[in-house]
Amino acid sequence: MRVWINGEHTEMNGIANIAELAAHYGLQPNTVLIEHNTTALHQREWVQRLLAEGDRIEFVRVVAGG
Repeated sequence: MRVWINGEHTEMNGIANIAELAAHYGLQPNTVLIEHNTTALHQREWVQRLLAEGDRIEFVRVVAGG
């Protein structure tokens, strides 16, 4: 299946949901916000949110500073 990740087409095989996608990229839930088709997701939604052909995913790194 082909999806858009941060603006680039990417082939994703064997990955069914956002939680698996985050694990595939080694993303820590407390350091990243994930948008699925322009909707920002809470970490608790990652397992339930299934991927489909053509989905648009954005990884936004959370950075604290002063």
